Amino acid sequence: MSTNAPESYPPIGFFGPLRFLFRFLAMLGLLLLCLPPHYLTKLFGYVSHWPSRFLFGIAWICNVRIAIEGVRLKEDVFYVSNHLSWLDIPIVGGVTRAAFVAQDGIAKWPVIGWLASINNTVFVSRTNKLSVAGQVETLREALHDHQPVTIFPEGTTTDGTNLLPFKPPLFAVLSPPPRGIRIQPLFLDFYGLGPETAWVGDESAPHNAWRIMCRRDVIPVRLVFLKPFDPMQCNDRKEIAATAREQIRQALSASLGGKPVL
Repeated sequence: MSTNAPESYPPIGFFGPLRFLFRFLAMLGLLLLCLPPHYLTKLFGYVSHWPSRFLFGIAWICNVRIAIEGVRLKEDVFYVSNHLSWLDIPIVGGVTRAAFVAQDGIAKWPVIGWLASINNTVFVSRTNKLSVAGQVETLREALHDHQPVTIFPEGTTTDGTNLLPFKPPLFAVLSPPPRGIRIQPLFLDFYGLGPETAWVGDESAPHNAWRIMCRRDVIPVRLVFLKPFDPMQCNDRKEIAATAREQIRQALSASLGGKPVL
């Protein structure tokens, strides 16, 4: 996570804990509703869209309201997005039906790791350099199966007012790229509410989830599908990362009223 946490957050309020309980029970009910048709669909050999429906429902339950801009590629696509919060997962996954690339430690989290695996999350190691080849191959398999894949190449979260350097290593799956794959940068815009909702600084995951699920006000989010490009036109993975980042940087700067973003 980033180290720029706000000094204070919006107050929870008297009814905050009740909202948390209601949303927790709603999430549990949604999970129980989605699991049986998901496993039945898989049993008969079909592609299941129930994980993305579950993710979209999680965003809705958390009072996230999504406005979509741009034209979305639906398959043979590698999405590259900025990163503010765990809410990015249900927002992007719910809309795009994409799998995600996540650090392998998340696979061991109770319940969360299991749910991530259901959505075909590709777990990678940030510490074991010897496993890079295997990680790239895992990503290639997902892409060859026409599964959209999303990465957050900043490697951590921000409050939505800046953009960190992109980490090129996982772009190695695109050097050379699988045939027909295009890259589509995504821009997540929380309409200035990033500092209130982002998971940054020393805040723990449970505390951030508590704040979000206790929140009364709507969380408006703009999900912008930027111009796709062919990675074959780039010389290497660094140029691919730089090309995607530049599009997102320009979109962030425009959302901040033209404020320069490095």
